[in-house]
Amino acid sequence: MTSAPGSPPQPAGLTLDGFASGDRLIPDGPPRLPDDAARQSRALTLGSVVALLVLCVAWELWLAPTGSGTLAIKALPLLLPLLGLMRYRLYTFRWLSLLIWLYAGEGLLRLSSEGGLSRWLAVAEVLLSVLVFVGCVWHVRARLRHLRADGAPAQGASPAP
Repeated sequence: MTSAPGSPPQPAGLTLDGFASGDRLIPDGPPRLPDDAARQSRALTLGSVVALLVLCVAWELWLAPTGSGTLAIKALPLLLPLLGLMRYRLYTFRWLSLLIWLYAGEGLLRLSSEGGLSRWLAVAEVLLSVLVFVGCVWHVRARLRHLRADGAPAQGASPAP
């Protein structure tokens, strides 16, 4: 077991970010400024997540509430990725691209089962969910392409003998 002073013990061969030492996604060295694709994709993703968060809360509390408004708690998971998105955390973009399909599914379900204003809100939820997914995929692909161009090994690549 290896660990830094004052930190919890880490299994041997793993870095503090949990990746095997040969499979780091972020190369060692000084931090670089993100390129244009990373900034644009982050802006798309972050803006779409915030808009989806506002839509979910407004939908359930004011625009077309269902029951006593307790469904507004569905917006809470959208708060989790905000800090990681602002910090360009690649892992956050990856798991958010999976989580967002729950919101797309809920929007599709409500699109087929509700009418009136709720139907239009469901369309907006599906569109924002797709925008979040597109932004996440764009960001991950741009970052991995940039890392490969710098000569960093791709995740899962074995080191040369």
